[in-house]
Amino acid sequence: METFGTRLAALRKQRGMTQDSIAEKLNISAQAVSKWENDLTSPDIDTLLKLSDIFDISLDELMGRVKKDAVMLADAKQLDIDKLTLRVYVDSADNDRVRVNLPVALIRVLVESDGTQKLLEGNKWAKGIDFKEIFKLVEQGLLGELVTVDSAEGDHVRIVVE
Repeated sequence: METFGTRLAALRKQRGMTQDSIAEKLNISAQAVSKWENDLTSPDIDTLLKLSDIFDISLDELMGRVKKDAVMLADAKQLDIDKLTLRVYVDSADNDRVRVNLPVALIRVLVESDGTQKLLEGNKWAKGIDFKEIFKLVEQGLLGELVTVDSAEGDHVRIVVE
């Protein structure tokens, strides 16, 4: 399960902001933002409302209550691919938890050098993921939750591009 701190850090990075810039907008210290991102403390409700305004998202989405469906961005709105991250979340029926964060820039290098096979070797979580196709979709502007799979064995897998 994604924490508030992880979500806050991802939102901040997605928009090219620093902890200092968030702190300045809220008139607080950057250390406070760092503590939130590391899940050591949490902001109060007034600050949460301000954060949702800063990121131009609903409070529900800020708190992780809204599923981020995949969206295809228009060419003019596409984010810099080198700032995006492919996140793979695996919660297995065996209580294994895998969290993988791959910079899309790394996936590009692997795809261009045909090195995706090396990434897949020995990684159970990567079995069946076609990184070349994912990269093509991201190049075309697809962002958000790309895949959610709940297997009959009780495994839960999510693939997200942020």
